[in-house]
Amino acid sequence: MSVRGGRGLALGATLALATSGVEAQRAPPGPAQPSPGCLLEIVHADSGVTIPGPGGTVNYFARGDVQLRCRGQEVSMRSDSVAATAGRIFEFIGRVRYRDSTIEMDADRGTYFRDGERWEARGRVFTRNLRTGSTLRGPSLDYYRAIPGQRDTAMLYAVGRPRIEYVTTDSAGRRGEPYVIHGDRVRMRGEDRLWAGGKVTIDRSDFAARGDSLRLDAGPAGDGSLLGGLPTLRGLGPDSFRLEGRRIDFRLDRRELTYLVAKGQGHAVNASWDLRADTIALDIEGGALVQTLAWGDSLRPHADSPEHEIRADSLALDTPGRRLREARAFGAAWVGTAPDSATGERDWLSGDTVVAQFAQRDSAGTTRSVLRRIEARHEARSFYRVSDPRRPGPPSLNYSRGDRIVVTMKPGDDRAVERVDLYGRVDGVQLEPVRGESVPAPPEDRATGGRR
Repeated sequence: MSVRGGRGLALGATLALATSGVEAQRAPPGPAQPSPGCLLEIVHADSGVTIPGPGGTVNYFARGDVQLRCRGQEVSMRSDSVAATAGRIFEFIGRVRYRDSTIEMDADRGTYFRDGERWEARGRVFTRNLRTGSTLRGPSLDYYRAIPGQRDTAMLYAVGRPRIEYVTTDSAGRRGEPYVIHGDRVRMRGEDRLWAGGKVTIDRSDFAARGDSLRLDAGPAGDGSLLGGLPTLRGLGPDSFRLEGRRIDFRLDRRELTYLVAKGQGHAVNASWDLRADTIALDIEGGALVQTLAWGDSLRPHADSPEHEIRADSLALDTPGRRLREARAFGAAWVGTAPDSATGERDWLSGDTVVAQFAQRDSAGTTRSVLRRIEARHEARSFYRVSDPRRPGPPSLNYSRGDRIVVTMKPGDDRAVERVDLYGRVDGVQLEPVRGESVPAPPEDRATGGRR
């Protein structure tokens, strides 16, 4: 049977995608029954033809601005031509458009499957979430819409390295800056959960991340993970940093990064420190690091900077306001000062626990953290050099031991020791250099007229 003319088709020729109206009436009532799915109606086509198929099925072909919709639902489909096979598979070709209450989708080709209520889009696919504004561009997308009684949440699968602009919203519904995500393969569930695999990249103005795979939950959980290879995350805010490890877990609060932890071969670098450890955790507020924690046994924390070096079983660096205020090292802790310009050696303090406190100093318009006080506890040891400007030459060397050692630096000079206080059982040694004094000649031997 052939049908021509948009008006005749618009009168309501209906193809049952999931079940006919008669079958739906025979189904027992009750909330537990699944939705009958989509009863697809032809709204418009310039021309079309129906052809009987085997087993009483009907095949339908139409062309010319073909428009279809699901009866009683906010679902519509449109393309240049459509081929429907046995009321189960609908193929759309040319300028394909799909709309429902959740998303809108454009593609070169599309296929709607009765089984599973699945929509496949191929070739220059563009999808936008109507509520959040998130978008996806790529060559291929499979979409499973939410169906009451069958599927409570919409799901999307994309391959061919799609580009996703993933928009999150806060509790008031305000949209934030999107995450731009690329991956060889992507799966999305609902509006706030995403998985990606294969050379994954995430970019936003405040951070950039790279890894082999990604898990992101921007909903109530507000967390995610980067896995595979050696993933890297860089903070691009006012306090820039780079973090890498075998696995990076992160937490989000109101769309912003608040916590990061690198597990396995952790490495963190910022303007002040280069830190390595088995595990490194970063607390972030307003894009700036406020605390860094590190621990490990196979790779003990080792923090290095032009001014200081720290080694320990575990380490905490407090940096509120992007300024180093205190460093705490625990377990075989060792803290060294800036290397000597002549020998490259550092003054140092060690113990079971070492706490270093810093003050802020302005120099030529730049504020930097300077060591003010350092304390070692439990089997404490110290080594430092003492220079006397009145006596040029090599410095004195002091090595001390005690239950507790406190070193106070000279005000205005964080490289010069003002005093050292030792507590408990103490001992040590001070080595004074030979400062070029001449060796006196032996006395004259009067008996021989020579020298003894």
